[in-house]
Amino acid sequence: MAESLTERSKPKSQKVSFPSGDGTVVANLYLPEGHDPSRRYPAVAVAGSLSSVKEQMGGNYAGELARRGIIALAIDYRNYGESSGAVRQYEDQSSKAEDLSAALRFLKARPDVKATGLLGICTSGGTALYTAATDANVQALATVAGFFSEPDFAAKMFGGQEGVDQRIAASRTARKRYEETGVIETILTYNPGDKTAVSASSSEYYFDKTRGGGVRSWRNEFAVMGWEPWIAFNPVEQAPKVKAPALMIHSDGAAFPDQARKVYNELAGPKELHWAVGKHFDFYDQADTVRQAADRVAAHFHSKLV
Repeated sequence: MAESLTERSKPKSQKVSFPSGDGTVVANLYLPEGHDPSRRYPAVAVAGSLSSVKEQMGGNYAGELARRGIIALAIDYRNYGESSGAVRQYEDQSSKAEDLSAALRFLKARPDVKATGLLGICTSGGTALYTAATDANVQALATVAGFFSEPDFAAKMFGGQEGVDQRIAASRTARKRYEETGVIETILTYNPGDKTAVSASSSEYYFDKTRGGGVRSWRNEFAVMGWEPWIAFNPVEQAPKVKAPALMIHSDGAAFPDQARKVYNELAGPKELHWAVGKHFDFYDQADTVRQAADRVAAHFHSKLV
């Protein structure tokens, strides 16, 4: 049976927090083995899939980067996990992009950091493009099995313009309800075969208690008022503004490979596309797949963050 990475297989981390926007981000900081505070290391902020928390795939990669000599910070976005935010499970890419910038400021302020970069897995691969498009602290960028949407693509996923319009209307109704009553209406983020969920695909990673589904702080919930910003999520539009050296790791079995190729073609700076082998969720926690990806990601950051 394939080996899965879990909390027990990660190196030890320390919990940290730092300000972002009007709140606070909580993160797990992983230091390289034998960390020497008088040395300076490359440092990378890491974040994961839609609704994920730092103990899931973000933590897996942060731990693997630390094993490879990189200071790595796995974050909970605001409104998720242990981070602050009143509107729990609310999807807002502008807020998330600011959280990644805040993570880079936190890392850059450390005396043992020489340069900073971003690693985004799945949805955060797209989110990282928003941050990299505007933030000079993104000195290098990597994505693994990134999800790269755009409005036309979202319309295909959600049943055409009618489906989009229905979701935007539900989003606005839910926001009005929240503003009037404080009630956050939610739906399932992942539920196989359920067209009312955000994702109706198999999503086995989230339903396996030995994998992502066993992480206690993760919630399979999506705030309905997040539909409008989620449909507007457009990392493809951000790609031409990204000049930082970028590595993209994807596969035919990962989410929407044609969108990944589209983003790669649009990136404005030095870039490398590594076409790997593996299903989408293999890149989250399957030891061989993650370690092979981490080898390439670490080499990229060691060469660019100098």
